[in-house]
Amino acid sequence: MSPTAQAPMTSRRVVFPFTAIVGQEEMKLALLLNVIDPKIGGVMIMGDRGTGKSTTIRALADLLPEIDVVADDPFNSDPNDPDWMKPDNDLLETRQTVKKKVPMVDLPLGATEDRVCGTIDIEKALSEGVKAFEPGLLAKANRGILYVDEVNLLDDHLVDVLLDSAASGWNTVEREGISIRHPARFVLVGSGNPEEGELRPQLLDRFGMHAEIRTVREPALRVKIVEERGDFDQNPLDYIHKHQIPQEALQEQIVSAQERLPHVEMDYDLRVKISEVCSELDVDGLRGDIVTNRAARAIAALEGRTEVTIDDIRRVIVLCLRHRLRKDPLESIDSGYKVDKAFSRVFGLESSSMDN
Repeated sequence: MSPTAQAPMTSRRVVFPFTAIVGQEEMKLALLLNVIDPKIGGVMIMGDRGTGKSTTIRALADLLPEIDVVADDPFNSDPNDPDWMKPDNDLLETRQTVKKKVPMVDLPLGATEDRVCGTIDIEKALSEGVKAFEPGLLAKANRGILYVDEVNLLDDHLVDVLLDSAASGWNTVEREGISIRHPARFVLVGSGNPEEGELRPQLLDRFGMHAEIRTVREPALRVKIVEERGDFDQNPLDYIHKHQIPQEALQEQIVSAQERLPHVEMDYDLRVKISEVCSELDVDGLRGDIVTNRAARAIAALEGRTEVTIDDIRRVIVLCLRHRLRKDPLESIDSGYKVDKAFSRVFGLESSSMDN
């Protein structure tokens, strides 16, 4: 997602500001890092009902700067990036460029594969000799955020399709010997309540990061959250205007981080230690190593640095590894605690406290 300019206040949707959200730092950090580097692979957010998951994700989409798109293009094609344009559309070069907000697509629980991936009109293809393609939600989500609430209740096959598209950046629809391929590059965000069932480990592993959120227990903080929401509901435009300066500051920080990311470096010894942690925790495959490296670079870029520190790794490693550990049904120890302990041992630190 290549940001360009901010939407004027008059055209902005009435969405609760991201910078006004109280608490849930783990979820906010994971979302920001995925926006800075979408190749991290998305976020799985598991936690209690009514903890602001949907509000936070919509707020993030609203915060992001506008992007350049080809006018009337169903795939939000980037006029400056021909590789990501729909391959068989020769008219893109001559069409007008417009600005629009980063797309935020909600995937309904009952969605069919046709609704998600798109459909091919075979009759039209055979009678008129043209590829008649009706784009689905993956096309609409290109260069944006695809949000799946209750992802643990979604059909495993559909989750597979979403994860494949998120990883490759392309969606392919095939029917009766006709094949259509279009860009589907998005940040996949799934949320759910663990009481309603977990995702299969094979699917869970393919989410880049896993944030756990809990209901705020501190009375004073609960009161503050209720008051902030009440102020917003009473006068949304005034509330948004009050938070305009911090919103713009964070937006600029994200843009700078995206530009800085390719220049962020990590010492070889730190990369070796990350792999040692993964090995000690018996993490299957190499996704844990890759995602932790990417997330550490993204957090350094977010904070305006070009060199990764041990503290950067400490702040992201639980998010990147907790869902990749093998589950022992007889064990009551929190997986995040196990990751944190392994990190402390490998890096030779005193037991560090995890950011909540």
